Amino acid sequence: MKTTGSVLTKITLGILVAASVAACNNKPAATQTVAPPTTATTPDKGTTVYINSDSLLAQYTYAKDMQDRLTIKGKAAQQEVASKGQALQREIADYQKVAATLAADKRQETEQRLAREQQDFQKFQQSESADFQSAQSTETNKLYEKTADFAKEYAKQKGYKVILTYSKAAPGVLYVDPSLDVTADVVKQLNEAYAKDKK
Repeated sequence: MKTTGSVLTKITLGILVAASVAACNNKPAATQTVAPPTTATTPDKGTTVYINSDSLLAQYTYAKDMQDRLTIKGKAAQQEVASKGQALQREIADYQKVAATLAADKRQETEQRLAREQQDFQKFQQSESADFQSAQSTETNKLYEKTADFAKEYAKQKGYKVILTYSKAAPGVLYVDPSLDVTADVVKQLNEAYAKDKK
């Protein structure tokens, strides 16, 4: 089962992809590369900004609530799997203590039953893992949609042409001038909107 620690990495990558897609929507066939600045084609500094996705995930209340939900769900699933696994192990251990005293047909019947229970347990374990991964994917998609939709409106409101993301976990940009960082304003507005949605 995946740990909830990987949630932040997936979310960060999701936000990075979201921003890249949003940035590329106006130029679908073009590839973006970092070119050295030239005097003739210096871009307008005010049309491109970035969001630090590490800070966004750490400060956006919705992202923190999402992580809390996934942590609770993950722990509950792990406890359920562990409980069923321990019960099966006890049953196997109890059988092994008395196996030598049982008749051959009773031993065979018990071993077949325990083998079925072990298969059922493995299916249960896989099902719990799949349920958690599905919940994780759903939550990550919701966060992606919320941030991508917000970024689109934010860009329109502020007159930006491109909103990039920056993350130490998945660096796609080696350097960005800190004056282009709009993370604090984005987090503030996202948290205000989320607070209204929660009411």
